[in-house]
Amino acid sequence: MTVELSAVDQDRWRDPTLSARERAQALVDELTLDEKVAQLGSFWPTADVGATPRPSRDLPAAAVAPLELGLGQLTRVFGTEPISVRDGVAKLRALQREVTRNQRLGIPALVHEECLTGLAAYGATAFPTPLAWAATFDDDLVREMGRAIGDDMRAIGVHQGLAPVLDVVRDYRWGRVEETLGEDPYLVGQLGAAYVAGLESAGIIATVKHFAGYAASRGARNRGPVAMGAREFADTVLPPFETALRQGGARSVMTSSADVDGIPSTANRALLDGILRTEWGFDGTVVADYWAIPSLASVHRVAADAADAGALALRAGVDVELPSTVGFSSLARLVRDGIVDEGDIDRAAVRHLRHKIEAGLLDTASVVPHGAEDVDLDSERNRALSARIAEESIVLLEDDGILPLTVDSRVALIGPAAAEYRSLLGCYAFPNHVLARYPGHDSGITIQTIEAALHTERGIGELRFVRGCEILDDAEEIAASVRAAGESDVAVVVVGDVAGTFGAGSSGEGCDAPDLRLPGRQHDLVLAVLATGVPTVLVVVSGRPYALGEFGAARAIVQAFFPGADGAGAIAGVLSGRVAPSGRLPVQIPRSPSVTTTYLEPPSGRHDAGATVADPTPLYPFGYGLTRGCIEYVSIDAPSDVRTDGAAEIAVTVHNAGEAAVEVVQLYASFPSGTVVRPEAQLVGFARIRIPAGARRVVRFTLEAARLAATGVDGRLSVDPGTVVLAAGPSAADRACAVSVRLTGPRHVVLARAGRTAWDVDQGEDEE
Repeated sequence: MTVELSAVDQDRWRDPTLSARERAQALVDELTLDEKVAQLGSFWPTADVGATPRPSRDLPAAAVAPLELGLGQLTRVFGTEPISVRDGVAKLRALQREVTRNQRLGIPALVHEECLTGLAAYGATAFPTPLAWAATFDDDLVREMGRAIGDDMRAIGVHQGLAPVLDVVRDYRWGRVEETLGEDPYLVGQLGAAYVAGLESAGIIATVKHFAGYAASRGARNRGPVAMGAREFADTVLPPFETALRQGGARSVMTSSADVDGIPSTANRALLDGILRTEWGFDGTVVADYWAIPSLASVHRVAADAADAGALALRAGVDVELPSTVGFSSLARLVRDGIVDEGDIDRAAVRHLRHKIEAGLLDTASVVPHGAEDVDLDSERNRALSARIAEESIVLLEDDGILPLTVDSRVALIGPAAAEYRSLLGCYAFPNHVLARYPGHDSGITIQTIEAALHTERGIGELRFVRGCEILDDAEEIAASVRAAGESDVAVVVVGDVAGTFGAGSSGEGCDAPDLRLPGRQHDLVLAVLATGVPTVLVVVSGRPYALGEFGAARAIVQAFFPGADGAGAIAGVLSGRVAPSGRLPVQIPRSPSVTTTYLEPPSGRHDAGATVADPTPLYPFGYGLTRGCIEYVSIDAPSDVRTDGAAEIAVTVHNAGEAAVEVVQLYASFPSGTVVRPEAQLVGFARIRIPAGARRVVRFTLEAARLAATGVDGRLSVDPGTVVLAAGPSAADRACAVSVRLTGPRHVVLARAGRTAWDVDQGEDEE
């Protein structure tokens, strides 16, 4: 209930000497019920939002009156249609004036945008997709990218970014695999936390999503129901979110639009209020995924109507409805009817207004920064970072010595992805996400195709291009490709995906696959070229791993996970030898198109010929990637005993008998026995290091025992006494050296999962 305040008390929310929380509470105390509810809603000022419901383009008469009460957030002012930075800034300024001019206290709206592969706006750098970040195993570089993206957003008046995606991949057929950081919770958590830290250091509110379980839907169907046990949920799905909050400092969490075991995440009080706030101590905002609140009624049928859905979500712990106010629009009436507790509205309003205060929205006369219209969203800084990530992310899977290509070779370049720049970008990159609805519109930034990059790459011989087939349909010219290959010294076949949303692509949101065969006729195209016997290099540019088991005749295989606007140059560099490959697989490469299990399988998940003919063994395992070096894992040293509440110093010695190279030293844990089933092996640490030719390096990991915790039969996260095998190697399947360590002491219940496994490197002496 709103209370009467003295003039002095009413000014407390303007006092910059108070904490943001104190000011937010003082402001909530002054607001009326209707004004508080208005701070929990949002408005999407556009008409063209693709497959989602369509709010109006401008502020119509029906929406102006409620704006007199205030507005929580403005949705994607820059990110929904192709407008220049100057026009977008002018539009934002006009909208903020509309929000504040008739409002009693003049509180501006928070502005959010998508930023999964860079700011999703016209003219902004399209960075590599998160699956490519994960392939770098380089959290420092990901953090640097996050800071650059955040700086751009802040400079044009944006306050909140709806990224990163921390869903752990459970089935490669899921369309949004490209948006994730892979299939391992530790890797997802570390790189996700790095991106969050980068955004947050620029003053942008990072929003981790989708909380939680979204990626594990039955049949890999977008927004499908999730059937998952409590232990798998606790030990695989939740850890990256906890890491990003504790280690990265994320201030916002987005709910999932799916249901887990019959409870939609947006209505799951045990998840949002219990685990997130009570157990983890999170005090930021929970925002609902787009249309997730009305979906409680229209899809999940756990609410009678949109108003009932709004009440259900609020009680569960949702603070802000996105992208427009639908379910929350009736909250004030429900309070007056005695159905909703005003205290729940107050708590949500304090959290959201705190973010506005932290963003400086109540302390400046100019809500949009001066000079915002002149910001370059595709700066040299951005493109240099984009190129570095692209180069570090390319994974060399196979090479029998055919690479690098030579200048005197005649090259047949074959495949649809070679000539399609959209095949380099993720589904949330602006050219794919928005411009696909504007045929003929320019991309807004320079994006070279792989064909163009190879034409200009030094060291590549005479080039002839044949498309071969299409990605999204069955049109093909395979016969012409076979002729071109036969008339050449080497064939480079470039296949993969084109990203889109809701059926507009072969990868992306709503573009779930029936199996892991290459889309369209590309599988047949590759087989036809290989059948010629011409030495062939296969390049896969995709948003998910595809089954490559039938392509054993390829002399080299290169995997690129949507490497962004500068990805063509990175791929060309690997083929020419200019770029030394250093990427590692954040997901497995399947052998068969029907097998979709990830590497986190327990012993019973391994192939047993006596039990089943279905062999889940991947063609290339998690963590795998070739380099120019010849890295030997010499030894691993660890203490024989470590307390269940302690930490271990582990030394891994590696030697490079080949050329100078980057190695990703990976540390895995496995358990010979225990009270619950554990994965065959699970990543618990990694170090990306550069090793000169002939050099020996010692990587020293500091592994907290809490990193080995699992949820026990009683539902408690703990480290149990017993034996753990710690192993180091270049991939999950090649754990070259191992050591057994006894965990001693009583069972240790863990209240917070361990953070980053710290590491450093002894440089050692290099051989002559």
